[in-house]
Amino acid sequence: MREDEATGRLSAESLAAGDPTGWFERLYTEAERGDAVVPWDRDAPHRLLAGWTAARGLTGAGRRAVVVGCGYGRDAEHVAGLGFATVAFDISPTAVRTARTRYPGSPVDYRVADLLDPPAGWRRGFDLVVESMNVQALPPEVRAAGFGAVADLVAPGGTLLVIAAGRADDEEPPAAPPWPLTRGEVDAFAGDGLAPVRIEELRDPSAGLRWRAEFHRPA
Repeated sequence: MREDEATGRLSAESLAAGDPTGWFERLYTEAERGDAVVPWDRDAPHRLLAGWTAARGLTGAGRRAVVVGCGYGRDAEHVAGLGFATVAFDISPTAVRTARTRYPGSPVDYRVADLLDPPAGWRRGFDLVVESMNVQALPPEVRAAGFGAVADLVAPGGTLLVIAAGRADDEEPPAAPPWPLTRGEVDAFAGDGLAPVRIEELRDPSAGLRWRAEFHRPA
């Protein structure tokens, strides 16, 4: 089975039913049965996250981090390994359960939560927010809310790291998710006190255009 086969089928059915995020749980459930493949299931943290933290010699002692749409937990475990008190959440209960099973004894606090309706106590509560390849899976009608919801997790003095597939402004988006982000959409994470620090446009021969963007909220 191709990695994107189940993703395309399930997302199309979910969107047709007016449920833009319901297909995630269905995908993870089918993967658990061996009937589908989760395209973003990897054995290591995203290379653009690992490279970013290594370049900065990042340590998190005494600070809190949250990983958005954590899936099976590879990025969350990396962030926790840097010393951050790490919360990682996903809308899929199956993904969260599998992450806990894969990393028994992990210090990561894995939670089931919806980015578009997060716990009130998380607002501006994290010194590091990692958003990797999640908002791009939201259809246009809810994506704007996703930008704001991610940004609202960043505490005063905190940092947001965004990793996303990219496309040119004049490039038509694909029919099914993920929908690579334009530069304007990446810029949309800023606002309400959150300012861009560095936005990198990176090109990979195998993966195409990728964005790695860093934002900061002044203390």
